[in-house]
Amino acid sequence: MSSTPLPGIGVRYDLTTREHRRLSVIAHRDGGRTLSTYRKDDPDECALSTRLTAGEAEALVGALMPTHHSPNLLCTTELGLVAERIELSSVSYWNGRVLGETRMRTQTGASIVAVLRRAEAIPSPTPDFRLAGGDELIVIGTREGVETAAAILGRE
Repeated sequence: MSSTPLPGIGVRYDLTTREHRRLSVIAHRDGGRTLSTYRKDDPDECALSTRLTAGEAEALVGALMPTHHSPNLLCTTELGLVAERIELSSVSYWNGRVLGETRMRTQTGASIVAVLRRAEAIPSPTPDFRLAGGDELIVIGTREGVETAAAILGRE
């Protein structure tokens, strides 16, 4: 899964399945989602695209998640908060720099609450934690704060 900030729109998440099918989800700033699938014989040609409301997207997530897993673990929209996974690109300005240099909480109000690196999870990374390309950062904050964080982290 990869993510791409779309300034003014939201964040696009792309996934290629084990069967080599491309899917993408655009998480819009208003909480809605656009789900798109692409043709197997031409992965650049969209086969289906549909816009979902925030409630419809939540219902779909509930249907996709196993019942023993809490679909609300990262869903805090009723509190005005969202949580997103933001992948740090290997060409990111922040690759090799320490987390504190981002001034993330000061600039966005959002918090990086964990970093997923390879098979390891680093909860509550400290300001001296060194970021690396490929890290997935779990960011929690308001929708606007998380989108701003994604834009900051996407800086090359």
